[in-house]
Amino acid sequence: MKGKDTYESYKRSQDTVGAVLYIRVSTDEQVRHGVSLDAQEERLRAYCTMRGLEVVGMIRDEGVSAFKHLHTRPGGAELLRAIAQGKAAHVVALKLDRLFRNAGDALTLTETWNRAGVALHLVDMGGAAMDTTSPTGRMMLTMLAGFAEFERALISERTAQALTYKRDQRKAYAPTPFGYRRQGDKLHEHRSELDIVDKIREWAAEGQTLAAIARRLTAEKVPTKRGGRWYASTVRYLLRNDLYAPAVEGDVA
Repeated sequence: MKGKDTYESYKRSQDTVGAVLYIRVSTDEQVRHGVSLDAQEERLRAYCTMRGLEVVGMIRDEGVSAFKHLHTRPGGAELLRAIAQGKAAHVVALKLDRLFRNAGDALTLTETWNRAGVALHLVDMGGAAMDTTSPTGRMMLTMLAGFAEFERALISERTAQALTYKRDQRKAYAPTPFGYRRQGDKLHEHRSELDIVDKIREWAAEGQTLAAIARRLTAEKVPTKRGGRWYASTVRYLLRNDLYAPAVEGDVA
């Protein structure tokens, strides 16, 4: 009976032609690229006007990473509830990566939405809009999700290779690592900090735990790179990063 009620609620939502807009930006994008929630909303509303879709809701996820599953985001969870309650016949977003963390998520969720009679609309997929209201649109989504995943993997691989090269050449990359000072685009040894790394390695070899080493460094007021307290994860990073030396033998987990 519950399944029947759910089906009827989806059927009623289709009759209302209701569209729920979903917009998201991460903190990183806001700071570095000036991506605006308001600008996204304006584009989505213009699209709905052109398509004759009634906007019945607008959900914003601000400062939320794309790496989070939709159901773990505050706005994403709200969107899924709206769909489950039959309050949306259409989900409208700017791009594929606004909604989904990877191709698997995209294809799984959109297939579920398709079976429930809920269409996905993407306003900017390479400069053109697409939706899943037709078999052609669903096929295009499958292809584009695969290409997006492939491109993402390539970018990740290239980034990792670039960082490895910079590290090996002692060139500056990301935040200046502990044990080094930055001069221009080059890293130069910070001898007093590297002495601390040597001491950490010595304590670990003696069998002290990561947490014990972190407590000791904090108690002795040894400064971190940013001036905060020491954590076991920070100690682990220093021991395992071959920027300093090969990882310490034994369990440093």
